[in-house]
Amino acid sequence: REDCKNMLDFIAIPMGAVLKFIYDNIAFQNYGIAIILFTVGMKTLLLPLTIKQAQSTSKMSDLQPRMQEIQKKYKDDKEKQSAEIMKFYQENKVNPTGGCLPLLVQMPILFSLYYAISQPLKYMVGKSTEVITQLYTLIPEGTEKLANMKDLSIITYFSNHSEQLQAVSDLLKPADLLNMNFLGINLGTVPTWNPSHYLNGGADVSTYLLLLIPVLSALTSYFSVRYSMKGASKTDETQAQASMQNNMAMISPIMSGVIAFTVPAGLGLYWIIGNVYQIAQQMFINIFVLKKQKLKVAAADHPETIL
Repeated sequence: REDCKNMLDFIAIPMGAVLKFIYDNIAFQNYGIAIILFTVGMKTLLLPLTIKQAQSTSKMSDLQPRMQEIQKKYKDDKEKQSAEIMKFYQENKVNPTGGCLPLLVQMPILFSLYYAISQPLKYMVGKSTEVITQLYTLIPEGTEKLANMKDLSIITYFSNHSEQLQAVSDLLKPADLLNMNFLGINLGTVPTWNPSHYLNGGADVSTYLLLLIPVLSALTSYFSVRYSMKGASKTDETQAQASMQNNMAMISPIMSGVIAFTVPAGLGLYWIIGNVYQIAQQMFINIFVLKKQKLKVAAADHPETIL
């Protein structure tokens, strides 16, 4: 995992610089607002690739019944079957890998986006790995110390312990501690799922607000998956495929909610904004892209309907 992060530094470092610029100049020096603006901006830049992927996937799905006819017709002659399928692709101007290539381009960018948000001291402030490790070792064992989120652990701890911050002034300045307070939620804190924490009267308002992060993460994930399934073509959907999609619609939100209980709330906010954006993006693609594409295909297949 560390090797992967190092390979993606050439993308994550510029992203961190942009995120810091947004934090300082547009987001009123609030980490939560910076995450929202940065996530929306990056996903908007990736929208053309997403549209291309959706168009290719939709077209392949629409052509699937005719593909199955070819496969059935030449099932005993695999060489002829392959030749006919390639001919079919060429006639319909379809690239079978067209839906994968845009996704492959997006993946390193999305991973880099995750790293830039989860490691603000490294990518936004410019602290070295050695300094971050040194600061992390100074944090006492406890709920504020997360091995997989050292940057956010450091910011949360030293923001709450000003006397300790003075002792490490050569490594960490007050200006390096980003403002993690977003709508009463400390985005550097990990939500707790333990019911007794809420029932024994020890929880304050901010703790209950923090609980909203994993809840909204699960809900937005559910609606995002459901809506993407709604927009998919049903021409080749079998009972097994429908069952698999329904299972994914349940498993994905549960996983999203569970993971949101193990990472700082800033990551949960990033997932929530990403899910909401994906729903809006899918609505846009369904209405203005795929619907228009299907009308063109229908007009090409039945030109008499436009006379």
